[in-house]
Amino acid sequence: MRVIFMGTPEFSVPVLEALVAAGHDIACVYCQPPRPAGRGKKDRPTPVHARAAELGLEVRHPISLKGKAEQAEFAALQADMAVVVAYGLILPQPVLDAPKHGCLNIHASLLPRWRGAAPIHRAILSGDAETGICIMQMEAGLDTGPVLLREATPIGAEEVTSELHDRLSVMGARMIVEALDRLPKLVPEAQPEEGVTYASKIDKAEARVDFTQPAEGVDRQIRGLSPFPGAWVDHDGQRLKLLASRLAEGHGAPGEVLRADDRLVVACGAGAVELLKLQRAGKGAQAADVFLRGNALATGTILGG
Repeated sequence: MRVIFMGTPEFSVPVLEALVAAGHDIACVYCQPPRPAGRGKKDRPTPVHARAAELGLEVRHPISLKGKAEQAEFAALQADMAVVVAYGLILPQPVLDAPKHGCLNIHASLLPRWRGAAPIHRAILSGDAETGICIMQMEAGLDTGPVLLREATPIGAEEVTSELHDRLSVMGARMIVEALDRLPKLVPEAQPEEGVTYASKIDKAEARVDFTQPAEGVDRQIRGLSPFPGAWVDHDGQRLKLLASRLAEGHGAPGEVLRADDRLVVACGAGAVELLKLQRAGKGAQAADVFLRGNALATGTILGG
């Protein structure tokens, strides 16, 4: 099948690789433009751009698809299908209509739950027991199109966003290949009107940990925001990122260090959390036992106080 691929971040790379491995003809790869990055602030290609170049594929990165010239160039590719995953631009109707069989989107949630920009983060932050991948026919609305394939997966009790991100990326790659193979036999299923939620972008203001909250909420916040932007507290005048956690037994004043030997347990408004991975400003992330060997924390210390 002649396919236009549209994606930008690391999440999209396994999908592109799977389409190539399955023998599909990649007519062109669309992604976001290179942007300044690193110390020198030199333009750096996106992960999809870099991988597409390695694969010898044509890459385009328009800043918009609203112009008639860009739309004509897209249509001229005469694709059977466009596969879209975390692309980053809204597709106007002429673009949606250009491929012979339309555009398929790989969305990392069980639609209609968590339509929008940050479905993986929001699933963990909200304490969902499961999430998954939907292969959806695209239409003008925000993630409103009918679903061709869906598959659920449980969210681990200690799983962080980066881990779930990687698992769902692999799932999406496998499922889009299956969807294209079975395309004539798949029956689109309209999304129900009930159960719609929206996964708004993560705001950095959400990242400061408030230990007066119950342990379940603190644990979900730490795991849901790891590694970016990273939940954090103030400690000794510096920002301390908390990158992994699990629920623990214990009680005390909110933020009180209850244990700081080979494990680091902190009291919350109700219950406690064990901090599993931490990162000081300007340093690399460390497992709690390694962190404690280099950063003495006495029991009774109040984090974030």
